[in-house]
Amino acid sequence: MEKEQFTTTGTAKDSTGRKLSDPQKTIEIIKKYNFNFQKKFGQNFLIDSHVLHKIIAGAHVSKDDMVLEIGPGIGTMTQYLAEAARQVVAVEIDRNLIPVLGETLAGYDNVTVINEDILKLDLTELARKYNDGKPIKVVANLPYYITTPIIMGLFESHVPVDNVTVMVQKEVAKRMEALPGSKDYGALSVAVQYYAKPYIVANVPRNCFMPRPNVDSAVIRLTCHEAPPVNTPDEHRMFRIVRAAFNQRRKTLVNALNNSPELTLHKEDVQKALETMGLSMTVRGEALTLQQFAKLSELLPG
Repeated sequence: MEKEQFTTTGTAKDSTGRKLSDPQKTIEIIKKYNFNFQKKFGQNFLIDSHVLHKIIAGAHVSKDDMVLEIGPGIGTMTQYLAEAARQVVAVEIDRNLIPVLGETLAGYDNVTVINEDILKLDLTELARKYNDGKPIKVVANLPYYITTPIIMGLFESHVPVDNVTVMVQKEVAKRMEALPGSKDYGALSVAVQYYAKPYIVANVPRNCFMPRPNVDSAVIRLTCHEAPPVNTPDEHRMFRIVRAAFNQRRKTLVNALNNSPELTLHKEDVQKALETMGLSMTVRGEALTLQQFAKLSELLPG
């Protein structure tokens, strides 16, 4: 089926002036289009204007910015972004929401809606087309299962991005900003902090959504580094080592790396690298900093 794309015209507005952050307006739209929430898309619509204002402020959106919104839903956050930014490109995977967005965003002439899977789009080309290749800002309300692939896809493909401000499960936000030695620190912490500086903008209780999810959420801003904070000749190999270190958290780093199917390392080589770094043979991956993982990947053969 052919994917749709349209740019709103700014010719129509709700006569009441109500935004979709008004729960009654959201209910009206859902009933009008007989919309059924799709669990597979993680559809939970924000109905709290205070949270929406915090997201816009947290993302530092201004009239100079082009914002890529991932998963606009019925357009609740899109309305606020359109008023704050120069240009908004909203990518929505659910075809059933395209006619809804045609109505809810009709009052804004700076919004382009693309019906596509964000993981299949050339985002570098999108930035070139709508922002002359300059860094864009990304805003999203992401379902848990797709959070990491989307965020890491943005970073690893080196799309020109200023910051990524996302609504995620609260526990995921805590993992992104976690420091070595804490229970939340893991492979996601290391990967995110290699590319960006995380900052939790706001915690968002579940009653701010329709329908109400089973978990609380948080808004986290990831401000992209101009250059990575560590030097590594092969970032992909470093991340393989990081994943192996955390895949078996209870094992020592020596055993975790030696047993990993992703790596072909001898125990003696790992021990020698740890000795060179002045680390204990019983150290676990959760104790290592990003800088130490970079050094470890440099010292290990292969």
